Amino acid sequence: MIFKIISSALILFTVFMGVKHGWSALNPTPENMVMLEGLKISKTLIQLIGVLTLLGALLILFPPTFFWGNVLNASLIVGMMALFIRSDNWKGVLIEIPFLLMPLVLIWLKHPLTK
Repeated sequence: MIFKIISSALILFTVFMGVKHGWSALNPTPENMVMLEGLKISKTLIQLIGVLTLLGALLILFPPTFFWGNVLNASLIVGMMALFIRSDNWKGVLIEIPFLLMPLVLIWLKHPLTK
């Protein structure tokens, strides 16, 4: 029972953060644009990352697509870490590590509504 509560809380946090980050990638503020320009990626790629982040957040909500939503989120985080490494932003890489662990822990805990 405690694992289901933890899993539910992590799902809610992950969905909130996914929607927040996905929306901010689609509608970047000037501060976000400065950070993203440091990664040397195009505006189109930023928007694609935003759409995929929103998709991953939505897929996590439903038990049949829970696994693939977490895989998508983990893949996006690894991709962002690679972009940070390419631009020598090691602080960004270290910040992403806990966010990489979250989808992996969620996969281990499983969706709380599955039998």
